[in-house]
Amino acid sequence: MKELSLNILDVAENSVKAGATLTQILIEEQGDTLTLTFKDDGCGMSEEIVKSVIDPFYTTRTTRKVGLGVPLLKLAAEQTGGSLTVNSKTVEDFPDDHGTEVCATFYKNHLDFTPLGDVIASVTTLIQGHPDTDFLFSHKTENGEVALDTRELRTVLGDVPLDTYDVIKWIEEYLKEQYSEL
Repeated sequence: MKELSLNILDVAENSVKAGATLTQILIEEQGDTLTLTFKDDGCGMSEEIVKSVIDPFYTTRTTRKVGLGVPLLKLAAEQTGGSLTVNSKTVEDFPDDHGTEVCATFYKNHLDFTPLGDVIASVTTLIQGHPDTDFLFSHKTENGEVALDTRELRTVLGDVPLDTYDVIKWIEEYLKEQYSEL
């Protein structure tokens, strides 16, 4: 993918499909590294599925036989000298503490580092497309942090759906404002 923000969209969609009620998208930039972590409380994956999830020829989709999201993220990280890990606990084995964590580390000064891209568009697209799912977004840099938690928005908005045009535009402007201060 041309931008990591597209990987963010793809991997977070997997969390939603796994039944997650909360998907955390955490970006941390420190020195020459960028770490992208996804945490969810979805149904989780068995050890066998975790081992095969980085295989581009494995997918749970029925519409096509190839799943490229996590393998492409892994490739993008490894091309910079970084790595990708996937840890998961199934709801069957861990009924009170289940879900998946995908963590990719990139070296930003490497020639093959993929730019972050339009993270704001990815986050707003996820919220608009899945207004009943909660998202916690955090992007920490050495200059500060950009953050958004839809659970806090729900508290303030009450019955107003998150996919309402005015709410989505506010989220977009709120994130832009925070990025402008970094």
